[in-house]
Formats: sequence, C-alpha cells, structure tokens
Amino acid sequence: MNEFAPKPIKNRKKYYLWRILALIAVIGLSIFIFSIREDAAKLAFLGYPGVFLIAFMAYATVILPAPALAIIFTFGGVLSNPLAVAIAASLGATLGEISGYLAGFGGQVMVERLDIYQKLTFWMQKHGSITVFVLSAIPNPFFDIAGMAAGALKMPLSSFLFWCFLGQTTKMLIFSYLGSGFFNRFID
Repeated sequence: MNEFAPKPIKNRKKYYLWRILALIAVIGLSIFIFSIREDAAKLAFLGYPGVFLIAFMAYATVILPAPALAIIFTFGGVLSNPLAVAIAASLGATLGEISGYLAGFGGQVMVERLDIYQKLTFWMQKHGSITVFVLSAIPNPFFDIAGMAAGALKMPLSSFLFWCFLGQTTKMLIFSYLGSGFFNRFID
C-alpha cells in the first residue's frame, strides 16, 4: 500500500490558499534566516537552547547553505554533554525541515523539473520513510529537495517528522561526539 495515496480535495480555493501561504512563509523565513546568519553564533551563550535555535535556523533555510554541522561539532566539544547537544540539534533541525516540506506542499513547481527532484520523488514514492531517514542521516545538499518531494507527495507530516528526527539524531550524535572527542583530546 502506498503511503502517498492522494486524497480528494474538498475545497480547492482553501487548498490553494494554504499552498500559497505555505510558500510565502517558507520564502520569508529563508530570507530572514539567511540575513541573520552572521549573528547565529552569538546564540551560543544560551547553551543547549542555543544549539536548538541555531539548528532550527540553519535547517529552516531552503536550499541556502548554513554551517550547522560545524557548529554542532564545536558545541559537542564546548558544552559538557554531547548527547544533549545532539538531541537539541536534532529537534531544531527536524522542526526546521518543515520549511522544505511546506515548500513542496506549496510550490513544488520550483524544483519539479530538476533531475534530482525526479529521482527523489521516485524514491519517495517507493520507499518514503526510509528515504527520509537515510537522506536526513547523512550530510548532503539534497535533503531540502527530499523534504519538498515529501510535501508535494503529501507524505503525512507526522511520518516525515518522525523519520527525519531519527535520521537527524543519527547525524547529530556523530558530529557532536566527534566534536567532543576532538576538543577533549586537545584540552586534556
């Protein structure tokens, strides 16, 4: 059974209004976060909540680069608990990825002609949950497009968030503990 079975649209005007609002919100959030990227590191004084906020802002940008993994690596060594760093970063990153999902829901037309989008859509249709997990667990520039594919295919948001969180946690644990080991090696 396909987890992306289309559901009939009852109110087309309302449906398209939500799609337009989602797209406007994603574009606005991406522009805002990109404009304050230089000040993101100043959130370090907040500790673990700062890690959450930095990860959220870095992953809420759609297609625009943000140095989140370098920051997670650093905080893994600077803060006392790399597991807590990884969990805070995973939560922030997962919630930030909603922007890619909403971009797909609101405006998949932007990327639907890209070859990588076509391939990711195919993978999402065949193995949606596993695709989300694997692509969120490895550092790659295509996860935003995978999130867009999930949104465009109307993968249930709860399923998308669950598998994204598991993948992000895997990745953040690795970077946080690598940072902890790196910094502890030079501090001792």
